[in-house]
Amino acid sequence: MSDERICPESEECAAEDPFGFGDELELNPFDGLPFSSRYYKLLKERQALSVWKVRCEFQEALLNNQLVVVSGTANTGRSTQIPQWSAEFCLSAKYRHGMVVCTQSIGQSAVDLALRVADEMDVNIGHEVGYTIPLENCCSADTILRYCTDHMLLREMMSDPFLEHYGVVVIDQAHERTVSTDILLGLLKDILLQRSGLRVVILAVPPATDKLVSHYDGVPLIRLEALSPAEDVHSDSGNKDYFFSALRLVLEIHRTKEEGDVVVFLASADEVHCAHSILQREGTRLGAELGRMVPLVLCPRRGGLPPEPPGSRKSRRVFLSTKHGEDMWWATESVNFVIDTGVQKKMVYNPRIRANSEVLQPISQYQADVRRRLSGPTGKCFCLYQEDGQLPAENPAQILESNITPTVLFLKRMEIAGLGQCDFIERPATSCFLEPPAGRGHEAVQCHRKFQHPEGDHFTLINIYNAFKRSQREQYFTAEKWCQDYFLDHSALKEAEAIRSELTDTLNRIELPISEPFFGTKTNTHNVKRALLAGFFMQIARDVDGSGNYFILTHKHMAQVHPLSGYGPQSHKLGLPEWVVFHEYTLSQNNCMRTVSEISPQVYIQMAPMYFFYNLPPSESKDILQDMLDPEGSRNCQDGKQEASTIGGEVDVGCAVVSQSYDRCVIQ
Repeated sequence: MSDERICPESEECAAEDPFGFGDELELNPFDGLPFSSRYYKLLKERQALSVWKVRCEFQEALLNNQLVVVSGTANTGRSTQIPQWSAEFCLSAKYRHGMVVCTQSIGQSAVDLALRVADEMDVNIGHEVGYTIPLENCCSADTILRYCTDHMLLREMMSDPFLEHYGVVVIDQAHERTVSTDILLGLLKDILLQRSGLRVVILAVPPATDKLVSHYDGVPLIRLEALSPAEDVHSDSGNKDYFFSALRLVLEIHRTKEEGDVVVFLASADEVHCAHSILQREGTRLGAELGRMVPLVLCPRRGGLPPEPPGSRKSRRVFLSTKHGEDMWWATESVNFVIDTGVQKKMVYNPRIRANSEVLQPISQYQADVRRRLSGPTGKCFCLYQEDGQLPAENPAQILESNITPTVLFLKRMEIAGLGQCDFIERPATSCFLEPPAGRGHEAVQCHRKFQHPEGDHFTLINIYNAFKRSQREQYFTAEKWCQDYFLDHSALKEAEAIRSELTDTLNRIELPISEPFFGTKTNTHNVKRALLAGFFMQIARDVDGSGNYFILTHKHMAQVHPLSGYGPQSHKLGLPEWVVFHEYTLSQNNCMRTVSEISPQVYIQMAPMYFFYNLPPSESKDILQDMLDPEGSRNCQDGKQEASTIGGEVDVGCAVVSQSYDRCVIQ
């Protein structure tokens, strides 16, 4: 057996091992078997990675903090080493808090990383290390480190909302800002408050890490040493003809006979396959003296790195990729040229027409920096865009460009499980009010006050919509100008108009009668509140002291009304309602409820499903509702409990049913 130790790298660290591993181990602590010779060979390769320099710093940070942010570019080894060290952390705690899960934005990346890490850890894939992607699960009861897509982890949260199966959650590629990743980042912020033993590690590239550190209130930030960028050559002609310019450049590089493979970043997968066909055809026309040129399609969503073709060692490989190839750890030392078109095609949701459309956008500055480093300090990066093109610093969050209907439905499902609202890094727009320019805040408040309704904010929104419709009918006053004058979002109101029209068409199609609303009448007000309670019965709060301190019945949090609400501090209303229904509750904004309307507890009892009412956590507010629902039964139940506590007998069966239902269903 080799005399080398499992952690020879520990000599670079302090004498004390933060995770409690000794320096003389020769057995694999994860499966108890002797290490193979390949383990030590791969260990030397791992120690050459730039992430290895911060190993001890990361271990200390993970030991002493619930959340750690790691900032580093591609090819630093962050996606393979950080999860392994996290597994060592869980092992040192004897998995008391759970295992390790690491998310990826692309399924193929999760598979590739799991295979690589299993090899480095000297364990079997599907046992100690596994992966879960849509329609494929390669895990077992022995799995201690699992790679999965961010979407799959979200689905798992539906049955395990506090992720109690895991001791460390690693969110990789957080800079991609996918919808699923953003939801995870928001939900995990609240889960950390509930689970003191949970650790969360976020991996991203700068400058996205600065926003993350700010969002999580100054958590530890570990910066990895970046690889030296390649020499970059910019185009002076812009990128209007980027596709054929990139292909011509590939052929020119090949004709120079300079050694090295080429990576070409194109805008979409369709362009990748089109470029592959063209380069294959052109390659057959090249002279034999230039050598063979082998174009290879690299689309992580369709299978990752293709197998090396026969005889490719004497050929030049041309990897054709989209933006999804930027963070792949497979990048080899043979790459000496990078051709960056500087654009990407994305699907962006248009809420006005309720459809996705494909748009061509420039890449971000951080993407450009990542691509420049793929060829190393001795290579060249050809940028098919002007040097002063002023690329955006980072890509916009996908949640701001996507149809958020599935997101809303998911959050509603999570709310049933007791997690409350998601604290997004960048929250999707939810109301029709515009942020007033500096110095005009008081003017905006005065304009909005003209629409206030005494029954609450939901009725105020109806007032605004009706006024908006009137402005459309007045020929001398355009709706856009009217919205601008009243600090209202014209596009939000147009979307509301489109949704109402769609609902009306649905009612007509299924031949349901449509009556005039008669907004403002007592009957209409009552019906609107019944409709609100039917949909938002989980979002009820009660003013417990008459001063605006509202107790939220579902998760027993205290909240205040948002300052811009009609019930806010600037309202002229003489008193605050005792019971309210609210549209949104946000922890990060001073525990505020937005879009609040007054309700009657008697109407709430009529509209709330009994299963939900019985599963409300115990509170004084619930007792009040219980007494309204069944005054006689409530008194009998209390008497029965007192008698049972006195004589040690059983509680009345009718009361026990409610108690047992609560014990079975409620997640504390």
